[in-house]
Amino acid sequence: MPKLKETVLEIDLSALEHNYHFLRSKLRPTTKLMGVVKAHGYGSDPLIIAKKLVSLGIDALAVAYVTEGVQLRIAGIKVPILVLHPQATNFDLLIAHHLEPSIYSPKILKAFHQTAKKSTLKDYPIHLKFNTGLNRLGFWESDLDYIAEQMKGTNSIKIKGILSHLAASEDATEKEFTSRQIKAFEKIVNNAEATLGPIPIKHLLNTSGILNYPEAQWNMVRSGIGLYGYGNDAAIDPLLKPVVSLRTIISQLHKIEPNESVGYNRAFRSPGFKTTATLPLGHADGIGRQYGNEKAFVIIHGKKAPIIGNVCMDMLMVDVTDIDCREGDEVTIFGNEQTAEVFAAYANTISYELITGISSRVKRVYK
Repeated sequence: MPKLKETVLEIDLSALEHNYHFLRSKLRPTTKLMGVVKAHGYGSDPLIIAKKLVSLGIDALAVAYVTEGVQLRIAGIKVPILVLHPQATNFDLLIAHHLEPSIYSPKILKAFHQTAKKSTLKDYPIHLKFNTGLNRLGFWESDLDYIAEQMKGTNSIKIKGILSHLAASEDATEKEFTSRQIKAFEKIVNNAEATLGPIPIKHLLNTSGILNYPEAQWNMVRSGIGLYGYGNDAAIDPLLKPVVSLRTIISQLHKIEPNESVGYNRAFRSPGFKTTATLPLGHADGIGRQYGNEKAFVIIHGKKAPIIGNVCMDMLMVDVTDIDCREGDEVTIFGNEQTAEVFAAYANTISYELITGISSRVKRVYK
C-alpha cells in the first residue's frame, strides 16, 4: 500500500476470501452458504463485498432492507437476495428487482400476497420467518393454519424457505436455551411441511451457530460477522482475518506543560510535561466520545497511545509522550494490530457496532 495521507478504511478482500473458505470448511458439502451484506456490508462496501463473495461461489446474499437489495441488483448481482426485514410499502420495489422477502407476520404475509396477486405473479419465492425465542420478528407455530389458508388455491407466491434466528449461539452459558431453539425450529419445520408441503430451504444458524452447533445446519446457513473476520469467540478469532482496518495519520504534535488541559471542557489535565498527537477523525467518523478520556488506545509504531480528553467531532488527541513519532506518521485505530473486537471492548460494546458505525465520509480503499 502507498504511504497513508489521510483517514481510510482499508478493505482486505484476501481476508474476506480466507474467512469464506474457513466457514465453508465447517459445512457439509451439500449445505448452502448465505452471506449477509446488510448495514453497508458491515460498514465496509456492500458492492465490493458482494461481488467478491459471488466470485467465490456464495449461494445467496442477505440484506436487512429492500433498498439495500436494490443497490446490489443495480450493480449486477444476480444470486438470490433475501430481504430479512421488508416493509409493505416497498413490496413493489422488491418485486421489480427480484428480491426474496422474509415474511414474518400475518399482516406482512397478507400484504405481500395481495401485492403478488395484483402484479399477476406466479410462484414468487418467499421465506417464512418463525420466532423460536429471540422475540424480535417471526410467526408463531400457531400461525401455521393462517399461513395455510393464505396459501390455499394460490399460485402467486411459493414458499421457498423457512428460517429462524438464534439468540445466544455464541454464549456457552446459554447452551440449554439454544438447544431449545434448535428443537423448536425442528418441530416447526416438521409441522410446516406437514401442513404446507415440502419446503426446499431451511436455515437457522448464524456465524456462532455454524461454529458451535454444526448439527443444526439443515441445508443452508447464514454468516455475517464471521465473513468480516470475527467469530464471537476468543479461540476462533485468531483463525479469521479482519476484513476492515481503520487507519489515519498524525496531523500535529503538541508539547504541553504540567497542568495544561487538552480538548473540550478541559477534560484532560496534564500531570507533567507531555507530547500529544492530534488525529483527523472523531465522533462524526464513528469513533464516539465513549472512547475518550483514556478509555481506549490507538496503535502508533506498534505501541499503544491512549486517547486523552473528549473525542471531538472531527479530531481526537492521543498521548505520545513515550512514542518516537512524527507528524504524518501512520496510526491504526483497529485492524490486525488491534482488532475491532479489542477496540470496541474499551467502550464496553461489540465489533458489530463499531465497524457498522464508520461514517461514509471515511475513504474506502481496497487491497
